[in-house]
Amino acid sequence: MTTAMIYSVCGVLAYLLGAIPFGLLIARAKGVDIRTVGSGNIGATNVFRALGKWWGLLAFACDALKGFIPASVFPLLAKTMGASGGGVVLPLVCACLTIAGHNWPVYLRFKGGKGVATSVGALVGLAPMAAVIGLLTWALVFVATRYVSAASIAASIMVAGAVWFFYAETGVLLPSVLTVLCGLVIWRHKSNIQRLIHGSENRFEFKKKKQDGFKVHSSTVQWLEKSEKTSNR
Repeated sequence: MTTAMIYSVCGVLAYLLGAIPFGLLIARAKGVDIRTVGSGNIGATNVFRALGKWWGLLAFACDALKGFIPASVFPLLAKTMGASGGGVVLPLVCACLTIAGHNWPVYLRFKGGKGVATSVGALVGLAPMAAVIGLLTWALVFVATRYVSAASIAASIMVAGAVWFFYAETGVLLPSVLTVLCGLVIWRHKSNIQRLIHGSENRFEFKKKKQDGFKVHSSTVQWLEKSEKTSNR
């Protein structure tokens, strides 16, 4: 196989791996269609709210791995298969395609998640220092506000700055592409930004409430109450 063919195969596999909707599959294994619960998003945050902490963390880990593997492992495999050339081109292409797969999965008619966890995984493989800055920012903003969306947006902004600070010496390609990916994450949160502006964004709650003999996450209870009010109008 030529280098171009190897790169093409890696790109296609990166997209197809990114398109696997782990959040949807995990929820379906528990008898829940995650697209009909809470925000309707297939990402880890909605899984966390609907099914609980451990299932949400599992969804996050799976989505992060499908970002990390194409960005860090695929280039190594391509090299062992005889592909020539190095640098960051193939890792960046694979990272972009796996994030695109998560956001616009062919398996779900191109209706996917917001790409935060997948972007985190890709960032760890491409720019680990920037990933640390992003994760610390996310944690601080989340603890202060309990808004997952605000934490994700703030982390994206900090990462966009960090990649230029730590990786500008590698050239403009890596920082430029990662800045665009950070912008994509923010753009995917445009509806959340509108709700934050209008004060209607839901805060993340950790406490649980009992309802009809079952333990239900309070955020799920709030969503059910809101749905009931809407249906009674």
